[in-house]
Amino acid sequence: MRYRLPWILACLIALLCTMNVRSQELDNFIEYRGTVVDDTTNERLVFANLMVKGTNMSVITNGEGEFLLKVPTSMRQTARVVVAFLGYQPKEIPLTEFDENNQRIGLVASTIALSEINVVLPKNAKELVKKVFDLRKQNNPVEHTIMTAFYRETIKKGRKNASLAEAIVQLYKEPYLSLKSDKISLYKSRKSTDYSRLDTLAVKLQGGPFNALYIDLMKYPEYVFTQETMKWYDFSFGSATTVNDRPVYVVNFNQLPGISEPLFQGKLFIDSNTLALVSAVYSLNLTGKPKVENLFVRKKPLDVTVIPTKAAYRVDYREKNGKWYYGYSNVQLALKIKKKRSWFNKNYSLMSEMAVTDWSINEDKEKLAKRDKMKTTIVISDEASGFSDPAFWGAYNVIEPEKSIEIAIEKIRKQLKRNH
Repeated sequence: MRYRLPWILACLIALLCTMNVRSQELDNFIEYRGTVVDDTTNERLVFANLMVKGTNMSVITNGEGEFLLKVPTSMRQTARVVVAFLGYQPKEIPLTEFDENNQRIGLVASTIALSEINVVLPKNAKELVKKVFDLRKQNNPVEHTIMTAFYRETIKKGRKNASLAEAIVQLYKEPYLSLKSDKISLYKSRKSTDYSRLDTLAVKLQGGPFNALYIDLMKYPEYVFTQETMKWYDFSFGSATTVNDRPVYVVNFNQLPGISEPLFQGKLFIDSNTLALVSAVYSLNLTGKPKVENLFVRKKPLDVTVIPTKAAYRVDYREKNGKWYYGYSNVQLALKIKKKRSWFNKNYSLMSEMAVTDWSINEDKEKLAKRDKMKTTIVISDEASGFSDPAFWGAYNVIEPEKSIEIAIEKIRKQLKRNH
């Protein structure tokens, strides 16, 4: 029996140790910090993308809608930044207009009239969401598939990178109506750490790629919506919009007042033609909920208190031959750690993201050998051994968490094709 809610998606281990890590600082770069918000409501936009036009520099906003963009000093006078988010009009801004420490970027929602969409809208938003899951057999793969994916996880202590790890994995995806869980095998992995600094506390992310995989809402709907929990949500229609030039419905969902168990709030983007889920952006409601520490922390010292302050999730699907496949997911967590007899709290942020680079139907229903199956308790930063297999990673010899995962994939695409 699976967990009804996705606590495994954010299992953490806080351990006493003599380790802290330091990321490589780059010279001749200028940093810009700020937030991306809805220009009308001032709501902070999580997972918004900022890209320096004409370059491979790209970042996404964190669970608070905040960003840190690093740009070479030489580009300060000429660079232009394109800011984009699902359902909003992209904005292009000259870098000369950026405030280094407090840049506020407001995006305007991109809406279309429902009358422009030629389908009959269900009578209410909840019925539409139920219909989305009822149509899984029609819209999502019913065959076994094998996917190659690029995985990255980043742990920051304050604003400094504390742990960086990347991996190439094989996903053995079960049919979307199957109750069997997907399997993962580790193909290549590496980490970037520096043990020259010492500290008394380190945070590790347990679960590795499973953190991102279980965000596949269409495969694992019970982690967010069940027959029982559906009645605990308020569903409403947002303004219809477009995603990749396709008209989509937007359904907002929020936890109803008076429900003590922490649930979710966010948006579902639903293709207006097929009623397939195109994307979902949501977060866990941690406000005023008791015992939320137990939802995320697997192990910690007795004198340490861990307070989760943010848990945000995103999943995107891609259409091929009339079926919608899992394509990308991202998990962002924020923690405040208090230690007895210490004057200062420590703030950690963790990101786990995965993007599929290729997939095919597993016609022979090839199965993973038991020895090759990755455990759901894996800690990638422990499993990886530095910059292993330099022949595979090639010139891509620096982990660059400030750049988008798509750019990282592009750098190793030739190696992936050569090895498959």
